[in-house]
Amino acid sequence: MPDLHHLLLFVAAGWLLNLTPGPDVLYIVNQSLRSGVRAGVVGGLGITAGCCVHVVAAALGLGALLATSALAFEALRWLGAVYLLWVGLKLLLSRAAAPGALDGVAGDAPPVGLGSVFLGGFWTNVLNPKVAIFFLAFVPQFIPADAADKTLSFVLLGALFNVNSIPVNTGWALAAAWMARRDAVQRGLRRLDHVAGAMFIAFGLRLALSDNPTR
Repeated sequence: MPDLHHLLLFVAAGWLLNLTPGPDVLYIVNQSLRSGVRAGVVGGLGITAGCCVHVVAAALGLGALLATSALAFEALRWLGAVYLLWVGLKLLLSRAAAPGALDGVAGDAPPVGLGSVFLGGFWTNVLNPKVAIFFLAFVPQFIPADAADKTLSFVLLGALFNVNSIPVNTGWALAAAWMARRDAVQRGLRRLDHVAGAMFIAFGLRLALSDNPTR
């Protein structure tokens, strides 16, 4: 493991990266706006679970396979792009939730479909090959050259990154749920769905058209 200085630098860099808007952040925000803070938090936990898969895969060498195999990268890239496009189209065609259905905003109705929300966040992350490449590129920079077990160090740092992402993701969920309390936001949920759907489609197209790092 790195010394305290580099460990703190790793934590700070991880927080900054988690604050950067992308498909994961968009997913959390959209779930909180539509279904309340619990849905946003659960979506964030699904994303964290997806990151855990990438960490374990990288430790087992599967991440390196994605970084070196054009076929493996292309297969996962297209799966991820199709999934993001599907989510975007689903949002464009969906109906906005009624204001009273917002968890933590109005009424005491129990959350609905949290399992689906969790899986949605999970697949949004797992099917993005750039997350796997990110872990392969980012984490090893903080592993000391003289580390006795570099694989164990990688797993521990990856786990730390994922744990540190939880408060950031929760913050995104809380911020979006706070916004949803505003009448104007509740009235505009249908329009927000269109915006979110268009952004997911844009992320999917960008992923589909992105360069293969193995070339």
